[in-house]
Amino acid sequence: MRVVIVTESFPPDVNGVAHCALQTARHLVDRGHAPLVVAPATSPRFSASPDQGGTPAGNGPDALAPCPVVRVPSIPLPGYPQVRVALPSRRVAAAITEHRADIVHLASPFILGVRGMAAASRLGIPAVAVYQTDLAGYARTYISAGEATAWRRIRSVHAAADRTLAPSSAALGDLEAHGVPRVRLWARGVDTARFRPAHRDEALRRELAPNGELIVGYVGRLAPEKHVELLSGVCGLDGVRVVVVGDGPSETTLRGALPGAVFLGRRTGHDLARIFASLDVFAHTGPFETFCQTVQEAMASGVPVIAPAAGGPLDLVDHGRTGLLVPPDDADALRDAVRTLAADPALRAAYGAAGHATVEGRTWAAVGDQLIGHYEDVLSARKLVAA
Repeated sequence: MRVVIVTESFPPDVNGVAHCALQTARHLVDRGHAPLVVAPATSPRFSASPDQGGTPAGNGPDALAPCPVVRVPSIPLPGYPQVRVALPSRRVAAAITEHRADIVHLASPFILGVRGMAAASRLGIPAVAVYQTDLAGYARTYISAGEATAWRRIRSVHAAADRTLAPSSAALGDLEAHGVPRVRLWARGVDTARFRPAHRDEALRRELAPNGELIVGYVGRLAPEKHVELLSGVCGLDGVRVVVVGDGPSETTLRGALPGAVFLGRRTGHDLARIFASLDVFAHTGPFETFCQTVQEAMASGVPVIAPAAGGPLDLVDHGRTGLLVPPDDADALRDAVRTLAADPALRAAYGAAGHATVEGRTWAAVGDQLIGHYEDVLSARKLVAA
């Protein structure tokens, strides 16, 4: 199967969309398929053309990619330079045509994905759209309006796809409530070899909490929509040390809002896995998660989770068994949940063990095979219509 993955983000970007697109490409290669990735350029000086296969030589950003990558010119998002937005380009349609795609995979389509959808429709190629980002929620956060406009955009591109894949029950419900047809559930995998309790590091724990404090960690972007400032009450608890992993436009503000917290910046790979496993509690604060991969990584690491009772975490956290769900945007409830777990080591251990057992079978290989099943369903349906 020849697949073109049109994604709004791809490594070296560090976010859920980029990570899922990378894992999808890897799995397709592993299963003998031929993927091609189309993604925004990482910087203005980078422009790999389709006739070069998109894969730069040497130490370029795609040197370790599992398949060819076509980069489309992009610009940084104003006020948030870590996010790049693709510019209009003919490279999308050219890449789909030259790759002789059987199917187009649209990862969190909004800008680049719209062009990918238009090209697929024009060429008569089936498309699967993967919903991953609560853009309507972000619109409320950043511009205090625009939610209806965001949903019109989402509905337009997803309605044109042969199938939309939602990462959680909440996301599926939102899409159907806003008139998106042909929606199916497709969750995300987790690297259970990398994220596991065995990576707990006592030396790191002594470094982060030299007085033996309970370590409460947050991992993710430091941006307004994540509401990391809700951890301020946790910072005031006796015997608790808050550790923040990630970067973003809110970092300076958060350093002032979270007294005593340790900021580790962006971490990846084994270093990130070691940090996850060394936490006592993982606390997520963002209410706009369509899935929330960091919750799943914490569970794989054997760490009890506290998360908002909204969006993706509703599917991931079994309240009272693998962690605790709290009302969104409620700093007091978050603080009280941490206090409950801090006072009961046996409860923390039980939640952590149950969480690890819950996600152990959710490998990227398992969910990747489910994705290929969705591709096959869509291709079969197209053939029936053509017949």
